[in-house]
Amino acid sequence: MKLHEECAVFGVSLRDRQATSAEAVGMTYNGLLAMQHRGQEGAGIAALQGQSIFCHKKVGLVSEVFSEAELRELTGSLVIGHTRYSTTGANTLRNVQPFVTEFLTGRVALAHNGNITNAKWLRDGLASRGINFEASSDSEVIAALVAYEIRKADSLMVGVKRALSFIEGAFTLVILSSDGKLVAARDRHGFRPLCLGANAHGLAVASESCALDSSGFTLVRDVQPGEIVIIENGQVTDIAFFGKDKPSGAGLCIFEYIYFARSDSIIDKLCVYDARLNMGRILAREHPAEADVVCGVPDSGLEAAAGFAEASGLPLVSGFVKNRYIGRSFIYPTQVQRENAVRLKLNPL
Repeated sequence: MKLHEECAVFGVSLRDRQATSAEAVGMTYNGLLAMQHRGQEGAGIAALQGQSIFCHKKVGLVSEVFSEAELRELTGSLVIGHTRYSTTGANTLRNVQPFVTEFLTGRVALAHNGNITNAKWLRDGLASRGINFEASSDSEVIAALVAYEIRKADSLMVGVKRALSFIEGAFTLVILSSDGKLVAARDRHGFRPLCLGANAHGLAVASESCALDSSGFTLVRDVQPGEIVIIENGQVTDIAFFGKDKPSGAGLCIFEYIYFARSDSIIDKLCVYDARLNMGRILAREHPAEADVVCGVPDSGLEAAAGFAEASGLPLVSGFVKNRYIGRSFIYPTQVQRENAVRLKLNPL
């Protein structure tokens, strides 16, 4: 059982117009490219055509997974996408998302970012009810649970609320249903980021606002902790909150601001660039250094270094040359791969 996964999710719902049916896939592709830093192992896109869900996914970078011809074959005004990164578990096609699950009255495609702490308990419970699993991902467990509860409730919102009430851990979800709805949901503590954007043709949801910018959407707001948003034909049609008790406070993972998110993203109303700059300023005040220069480690350390230099009065210099053709080293699945990637990526001046 794979226990940990950090990824990016993206979803688009456009108003029913033939002219926009091919654009939603292109928007999703652009959104995934903008969030490639969140996952380099695999990518996938699922699109609704009529009442059928078509999904294309492979192991590899977004640009490697989708050729121009493959993108042309995926059409529809309702689309979700995913890029995958895992710290454990096999990097195989069966673990690449979105997961498409079929039940008696329809189908859902689901993409997930996060880590479910009770995934084994949920998996065992579903298996005892005759549900089979092919992947080793906790995301497949969520997809099966959501489909199971929707079938029992015969209602998308009720089923999703029931399913999420059983899940423990950190997650954001985008769900595409065969009846033409897009669902966005965030865990009760807001551990993982998720935001909502709009343009003249409809709405989009994304793990980071930089993906909205790259896809032609304007950031509207963050999805709130414990919130479920249902979108249909490019507009919000229902909002609900799940969980018996309100969380004591927001619990966004600090690693988003320190490293994981792109510096031009806005998460929970705070610009990542500003957060990193202020971290450097505070560090200089709390732990001043006797040093000659300040240099940041590309890329996520550059803003913090600038803040430290500004507050300390030390000169800011470049200390490393970065190979721009090497991806993020932290998100390789093994320590050996991470160390090899760092040697290829960074060289000191």
